[in-house]
Amino acid sequence: MKINVKKLPKSEVEIEGEIEAEIFEGYWNKALKKVGENAEFDGFRKGKVPENVLLSKIPEIRILEEMAELALSENYPMILEENKIDAIGRPEIVITKLARKNPMGFKIKTAVLPEVSLPDYKKIAKEIMGNVPENEKNITVSDEELEKTIEEIRKSRAPKVEAKEGEEEKKLEPILPELNDEFVKSMGPFENVEDFRKKLRENIKLEKENQAKEKTRIKMVEKIIDGSEMELPEILMESETSKIIHRMQGDVAQMGLKFEDYLTHLKKNEEDLRKDFRKDAEQRSKLSLVLANIAKVENIKPEDEAIEHEVAHILEHYKEADPEAARMHTHQVLSNEKVFEFLEAQK
Repeated sequence: MKINVKKLPKSEVEIEGEIEAEIFEGYWNKALKKVGENAEFDGFRKGKVPENVLLSKIPEIRILEEMAELALSENYPMILEENKIDAIGRPEIVITKLARKNPMGFKIKTAVLPEVSLPDYKKIAKEIMGNVPENEKNITVSDEELEKTIEEIRKSRAPKVEAKEGEEEKKLEPILPELNDEFVKSMGPFENVEDFRKKLRENIKLEKENQAKEKTRIKMVEKIIDGSEMELPEILMESETSKIIHRMQGDVAQMGLKFEDYLTHLKKNEEDLRKDFRKDAEQRSKLSLVLANIAKVENIKPEDEAIEHEVAHILEHYKEADPEAARMHTHQVLSNEKVFEFLEAQK
């Protein structure tokens, strides 16, 4: 494989190269099979279209594009490793040459781990961990908290009361279901009311512990970020902004709304949103770089087994997910968690 790496400003690199014709051609059958899995034509079941029919119905360029995606998906990690490129964020890929029995040409622009001047993060972590309030170290759940949560659950399960003519809706009180064994069994694997109370108390405690941990982690990384110096790659900023917008699109879709209509209601377009989220994206980018650099300095890496287990779980639930993207995402999430655990151990 011919590869040329060129350094760009703002901690970015451009990787230009070719995958040899013989190697690229080897992806033909795999690409044809993948395209065929989603192909539907009259007289054939989905995924059961014969190869000769696929070749006559599907444009060759569609198969070539799938070949390119498969080839880069498999070879990109090796390119990074062989050229010692510490890539971060999602790369920008442009296919420059695409034809049967010819080398496949490509250009990849990606952000690389920039020089980050870190403060004494161990000292900061030790200081933050040493000042965690006692009530956040030993979390308890009061009887009052438990009863309040139970009442909220009963209210959520109460049948709706229809107002009769002449009655005001606000004066109508819902009739709460009785807290008995039958009621708790209808909500999940609970043996009886006592078992339900016990497990609910445990769940409330766990949620409070997670909230306290998150609060401490935020304090820790904010202080480390404030003491750090770095040059933020634009690709990373754009990637983080896109992630924020993508989550927003998902939230809007869950509300049963179209994202375009939602933007119209806000009197904004996507470019306006990107500007609005710029500051959040900057903070997320800094967090990403700080955690990645601590992981590098301390040689913190997630176990391969843990990565593969989580990737398999993702691909099982999201059939259309890109395996390599899932792997990169999983590696980052697990690595970040191990860095936080390392920092929390500085007591």
